[in-house]
Amino acid sequence: MSDDRSAASTGRRGRVTRREALAAIGGAALATPLRPGVDTDSTGTTATDPLPNGPVRIRVYPSFVPLQARLRYGLGELRGNWPPPFRDALAAIESAFEQVIAYARERSRLEDLEVRVDRGAPVLFSLPSIPSSVDSVLPSLEALLERFRERLRERDAPVRRTCHVLLRWAPLNYRVGYGGTVAPNSMTGSDAGDTGAQTVANVGATEFWDSRAVTRNMVIHETLHTFLEDDIVHSVGDTYCDHELGVAVRTADDTLQISPIATAYAGPDRIGGGTRFHGTGCYDHDRFARHDGTEGIENWVYTTELSEATCEAVTRFLEHRFAG
Repeated sequence: MSDDRSAASTGRRGRVTRREALAAIGGAALATPLRPGVDTDSTGTTATDPLPNGPVRIRVYPSFVPLQARLRYGLGELRGNWPPPFRDALAAIESAFEQVIAYARERSRLEDLEVRVDRGAPVLFSLPSIPSSVDSVLPSLEALLERFRERLRERDAPVRRTCHVLLRWAPLNYRVGYGGTVAPNSMTGSDAGDTGAQTVANVGATEFWDSRAVTRNMVIHETLHTFLEDDIVHSVGDTYCDHELGVAVRTADDTLQISPIATAYAGPDRIGGGTRFHGTGCYDHDRFARHDGTEGIENWVYTTELSEATCEAVTRFLEHRFAG
């Protein structure tokens, strides 16, 4: 599997159009960064590096959402840092790890391990700190993750045992696609990076092009990538890469229900094959934990329920990294 674990992109390449550039500018916060060295969750506490045997943390950070995007959710959502898509994204991540822990505990595993999902303070990018280039208006996934790391360093954010998830609003940024993570900061608990693991979920893209159900699944998808190691994935069933741990179950003759890690990969490789845009990573439907085929499928539905193979792989990862 490539070190670039980006879940999906629009598949478009080439010059940046005026519309895309304007959209990217609209998605950048015209504000200064938060005060360096301070990182708050919903309780307003200051972040410190977790103890060596402390809880495993997934810290979720909202980013700037333009006014015109907020209006679609009602006047009551014009203020605050957590509009409905971000709140639902956070809840989806919480649900996913509750499923993993429940799966493990039913098998008398991970009994002493605690996993916490926290709210992080908003991550805003000020224009003066961004170089004058295409990345200033339409950042690549790599450039966006590097800026995210800079903010985490400024805040002295937790490193050990922590995954940092950035919820981004950039519906027309094909360079970020639906999101992703990039080595060496792609594995939670790894010693390779100096800021813990980071991943981006482009909530703006899933909300604009797809649906809230896809938003929930893709946020889970991008977070789980940082808890899935190649050797462990290969040891579960007949899978070669993370996406094949998922399932696509036919619930009616014309309906396919897709689990989070399979989202953007369960359909045919074309625009509108399930999600609006197909993933660009590895996959083989024949190696999925279960795939009932796409012939005759007209309806694509999404469930936040993890497949058993996904729960097993994440459980093994947590055992290997944190429960030894």
